[in-house]
Amino acid sequence: MLSVGLTGGIGAGKSEVSRLLVERGAVLIDADRIAREVVAPGTPGLAAVADAFGEEVLAEDGSLDRPRLGSIVFADPEKLAVLNSIVHPLVGARSRELESAAAEDSVVIHDVPLLAENSLAPLYDVVVVVDASPETQLDRLVRLRGMTEEEARARMAAQATREKRLEIADVVIDNDVPLAELERRVREVWADLVRRAQAPQEQTEE
Repeated sequence: MLSVGLTGGIGAGKSEVSRLLVERGAVLIDADRIAREVVAPGTPGLAAVADAFGEEVLAEDGSLDRPRLGSIVFADPEKLAVLNSIVHPLVGARSRELESAAAEDSVVIHDVPLLAENSLAPLYDVVVVVDASPETQLDRLVRLRGMTEEEARARMAAQATREKRLEIADVVIDNDVPLAELERRVREVWADLVRRAQAPQEQTEE
């Protein structure tokens, strides 16, 4: 099994790359999706968040009021650290559980938006970074996601720098290109990941 950390700045096109990899047979573990699951109604995670931040972060239906919680934690680094200390271990445990259920020869893609920010590169056999210029990111966020330029720049500034992401990359996928070129590059990367996943098995058989 090969454990791959996939990351990229907002608007870089990481979701498209993960989709293309899944089409080729990758097992996808989406950190954002798991982060929502571990604080779903009735979970210990949601109970812990409510204990830490008060009932005010719960919506009327008992679910997590994400905008309300976001307004609290993103304005206060200490409170954000408290939230992360609750959610990150739960996400990590669920990710490991899903990975252990994958076949031995699988290429497991961990889609982790904040991989660089949280210094998670050592957890993976290979780190793949989807890279795009800040100009491309900004254009996509404004044109495709409907953000204002100010909102887009603020979201980009809150993440790791492009340089920090590239420093931890074992493989870089350039997404300042047309879709056909991106698909070609993903095919190359997939072939490389499959070879890496099979290499330990081949050594064992020898």
